Amino acid sequence: MRRLWFIVFIGFAGTACLLYLGKWQVDRLYWKLDVLSKIEQKILATAVKLPKEPSEREHEYLPVEMLGQFTGKSVRVLASRKNYGAGYRIINVFRTNGLNLLVDLGFVGLNSSYDISLNSDISLVGNLHWPNEVDNFTPEPDLKNNIWFARDVERIASFLQTDPILIILKDSSIKGRNITPMPIDTKHIPNDHLQYAITWFSLAIIWALMSCLFVWNTRQKRL
Repeated sequence: MRRLWFIVFIGFAGTACLLYLGKWQVDRLYWKLDVLSKIEQKILATAVKLPKEPSEREHEYLPVEMLGQFTGKSVRVLASRKNYGAGYRIINVFRTNGLNLLVDLGFVGLNSSYDISLNSDISLVGNLHWPNEVDNFTPEPDLKNNIWFARDVERIASFLQTDPILIILKDSSIKGRNITPMPIDTKHIPNDHLQYAITWFSLAIIWALMSCLFVWNTRQKRL
């Protein structure tokens, strides 16, 4: 009899723990949706002038508008685009109000050439961004071929001799060819809590059913 009650306890405790983990993931899901909603509102807000001292903590995703010129200095960052494949993000140096900044112009194919107007003032709108793409597995940049494998803002800024400020282009008066802007959005921010919740709740159901089956088999053997 004690063995039977022990099985019942294990079944109940395991199911309760799995249900708790599922509920926790649901709570995290609603929290993440709220965070994403606030980020989306910030991305789509009215563009303002570039702050004097942009910081990641205060100005991440802030829409800004600027007037200036591209210097022609740039780097290529290996990237991919849905329904297209591999290519490069083009990050160009932009001079405005005495500052040299980095502007992510968008995507070009691996074998595609591109050109932009360099001799006239350009008005552009974009979002401040500090990508977190560098880890222990990121290869060193191929400086000979000007190919980078992550948007390492500090290092790219040092290489191109600019301020460590990156703008992701959203709209501009650029007359470019073969380059597609990739405006910032919330799609790059993972939100897998729904899948995790479904997994935990499914395991809870399986655990409960297996426990009931085990209890039933144990009782049948006693009869």
